[in-house]
Amino acid sequence: MIDRLKALRLDTTPLRTSRDFRLLFLAGTVFYFGAMVSYVAIPYQVYTLTGSNFAVGAIGLVELVPLVVFGLYGGALADHVDRRKLLISTGIAQAAFTAVLAGNAFRDDPNLVVIFVASAFLAASSSLQRPSREALMPRTVTHDQIPAANALTSLGVQLGVLVGPAVGGLLVAYVGIGWCFLIDIGGLGIATFLFVLMRPYPHRSETTPPSLAGIGQGLTYAFRRRDLLGTYLVDIAAMFLAMPVVLFPAVAEEVFGQPQVLGLLYSAETVGALVATALSGWTSRIHHHGRAIVIAAAAYGGFVALAGLMPSIWLMAVCFALSGSADMISGVFRGTIWSQTIPENMRGRLAGIEMLSYSIGPLGGQVRAGITADLWSVRGAITSGGLACVAGVTITAACLRDFWTYDNRTDEYAIAERETRAAAGGS
Repeated sequence: MIDRLKALRLDTTPLRTSRDFRLLFLAGTVFYFGAMVSYVAIPYQVYTLTGSNFAVGAIGLVELVPLVVFGLYGGALADHVDRRKLLISTGIAQAAFTAVLAGNAFRDDPNLVVIFVASAFLAASSSLQRPSREALMPRTVTHDQIPAANALTSLGVQLGVLVGPAVGGLLVAYVGIGWCFLIDIGGLGIATFLFVLMRPYPHRSETTPPSLAGIGQGLTYAFRRRDLLGTYLVDIAAMFLAMPVVLFPAVAEEVFGQPQVLGLLYSAETVGALVATALSGWTSRIHHHGRAIVIAAAAYGGFVALAGLMPSIWLMAVCFALSGSADMISGVFRGTIWSQTIPENMRGRLAGIEMLSYSIGPLGGQVRAGITADLWSVRGAITSGGLACVAGVTITAACLRDFWTYDNRTDEYAIAERETRAAAGGS
């Protein structure tokens, strides 16, 4: 029994053996802590200024174009320039745009237009950065440590996401929204300094300047591989159809009349994800990653659907915690497929496409959930979205059999990348 419990324990080998992975882990933790403090503040500020769920969802709408354009361009840029320097410059830019949000929030009459414009610029700079961060992680660990590194990376994100909303909720309630943005600026500063401490990671092969042709090559590669396509479509379906986060202010204010539980709602999924991460040692022994992604994503939708039906805030939080556990498992296996099979010279562009897959879904989902809640009800929007997610994930798996049958022991791309990294010394 003890041996079985030990087998579930999170594998911390990458943290113990790789200095640069530790730096990325710490940077990701403080980055997401600050970002999630702002993540609470922005929708709550818009909701209090307008009283409209659609207006809250429209934040995602204005962020959508910058995410698409700069996500794809940032991926192509990451395959050409020094990725570490790109992390540093975009971190500084994000701090500057967050400072604009802070200045606006401290005004007696905050300007709604400023919130939307600054959010769009913040999305653009974040989209430029994220492909480089995703592309660098596999270089900091050996090929066989990638599943553990993905789980640890998820843990760092979850720690930030767990504490950030709770702190954000307290700041909103007791000292004001502007302080949320100041905390975010501090987190961005620390993360950027940690990027400075990393060693250079020069490209191992000749690169070409970012161009539409290069972006097109990345898109062609991604859509030609049905295993990768499956990871994108499942995630988009789950997030677009089921993600309920944009409705949390309305759940706290309208459904339960308890604004003080807003932080609980934001943190519930992360608590579940943290528990799943702490018990993720078993993931390195799973080889059929496609099936694991499908099952976990469908479970995510199912728990979200149940949450919408719960009569109390605590039962709803439990369902959201279970959905967070399922989403975390799906994310670990998606990240493992990406990191173990994509060649180095394509990693930035594919990271840009990956970023779009797990950014467009939530942003579009904000708009969908807001409209559904305004036209129907908050509970109806949550439950119907969860059920639609289960259906969408099932249909995707049925249409992409290569994704469902993926096995990292026999997949040609996984074998090729494993051999390439072994020849290059594992980096």
